[in-house]
Amino acid sequence: MIKRIEATEAAMELIKELQGLHGDLMFYQAGGCCEGTQPLCLHKDGILKRLGDVCVGHVGGVEFWMDKDLFEYWKHAHYTLDVVEGYGTGGFSLEVPLGKTFKIVYRIYTPEEETQLEPIMAVES
Repeated sequence: MIKRIEATEAAMELIKELQGLHGDLMFYQAGGCCEGTQPLCLHKDGILKRLGDVCVGHVGGVEFWMDKDLFEYWKHAHYTLDVVEGYGTGGFSLEVPLGKTFKIVYRIYTPEEETQLEPIMAVES
C-alpha cells in the first residue's frame, strides 16, 4: 500500500517536540479562508471535524485530517509534511510560538500508484 502522506525528518522532529509540550496532537488541513491551506497542528480533537472530512493518514503517530472539499480537489496527490522557519498564516497552529510553520509539498500520483493507495477514513454521521 502506498501512503497518502509522509513527513520530512525536520517535520518529524518538530512533531516530537510539540508532543512533549502539548501531548496528543492532530493535524487539520482546511480548504481556505482564514488559515488558507496551511496544515494546522492542534491538540488532539482540537477542532470539530465536519461530516465527510477525511483522515489521509498518520505522521509520527498523529492523524492528518483534511477538509472534505479540499481532499476531493487533491485526492490524486501525495503529500509530504515539511517545516520551514518563520511564521505562516496559521496563527492557531501549535508550532507558531516556536517560530516555525508546517507546510505541504505535493506531487501527483502515477496511474500505477493510484491503484495501490492506503484507504482513507472519513467522518460519518
